[in-house]
Amino acid sequence: MTAVIDSCFDGGNIRRLQSDDATQIRLAIEADAGGEFFQWFYFRVTAARASRFQIIIENAASSAYPAGWENYNVVVSNDRTNWYRLQTEYDDRGLCFSVDMQSDVLWVAYFTPYSLQQHDNLIGRISSCDLVSTHVLGHTVDGRTLDCLQIGENDAPLKAWAIARQHPGETMAQWWMEGYLQRLVDGNDAVVRELLKQMVFYVVPNMNPDGSYRGYLRTNAAGRNLNREWSSPSVEHSPEVYLVRQKMHETGVDFCLDVHGDEAIPYNFIAGTEGVASWNEKRQQLQETFKHNLQRANPDFQTTVGYPVTPAGRANYGICSNYIAETFNCPAMTLEMPFKDTELSPDLHHGWSAERSALLGRSCIEALYSIADHL
Repeated sequence: MTAVIDSCFDGGNIRRLQSDDATQIRLAIEADAGGEFFQWFYFRVTAARASRFQIIIENAASSAYPAGWENYNVVVSNDRTNWYRLQTEYDDRGLCFSVDMQSDVLWVAYFTPYSLQQHDNLIGRISSCDLVSTHVLGHTVDGRTLDCLQIGENDAPLKAWAIARQHPGETMAQWWMEGYLQRLVDGNDAVVRELLKQMVFYVVPNMNPDGSYRGYLRTNAAGRNLNREWSSPSVEHSPEVYLVRQKMHETGVDFCLDVHGDEAIPYNFIAGTEGVASWNEKRQQLQETFKHNLQRANPDFQTTVGYPVTPAGRANYGICSNYIAETFNCPAMTLEMPFKDTELSPDLHHGWSAERSALLGRSCIEALYSIADHL
């Protein structure tokens, strides 16, 4: 049976190249709209059980972040529920791994996918809980709804925002949202009960549903990198940022987390907003306290490795956390998680995973609680 490769589904991305070798499958990742970025892949292999193939993604070296392939292992599943890692090599041929078919179907992805159907299921589950209201902020370039969940009362003195998947291929960010939201609606959680006395939460679980569906790494349907649009978004090209920013100006912001994944760095870390003009000692202390207590709550997080600190006054206000920190004079942080295994606490079978992302989301509630009285 000849192997069939398919990516014509929600989040799928791959293109098959011609090959005369029946045991070798040659592939290429398709670029996002605009052609500048590609790295996300997600496809299905259908072949006879017990057959063996070598799969090569040949354009890996030309991808947006080729350093992301070093010490990286692909994620696979036989049922799209249980995902695990396969040993992967990166060399002059591309990204290479061997597949032994344990059933007739195997799914292969850059990271555990999070489909729009899963997103709708999440919205449905959380919306049914007490103190939750769901808002459609508007529509994306492709006409999809942009969902925002509100947890808590409108008149709460503090407004805490969290957004994820500005970059659609960073699916760990929406798995993080699973843990964060599930904890926020747990009426038995004493920390959450105390937080809801002080603040209302606004949560956008998926900022880029168009890019998510199209199988993009970094852009929306108009080819815009949303995390460079915050200083001047447009209804035509970046309505997702325009709409969320509009809602933020309506509610105010006292704290914001923008959740992402990093291709190359095998650690969980926070990128702060030290480069904004209004940076001060209080905000520095709040950021350090948040990071310290997140590390105490979840040792998968660390504070040593991350991006270089932006020099004072050199912030790019097209970036979400910088724009929010400066505009609302509040702590705003970018949380990054790895596509690879984390070197701090490796798991050879799963690597950094959907489940661990969700647990980190839960732990961020503890870290926020530690600074809530000082916001």
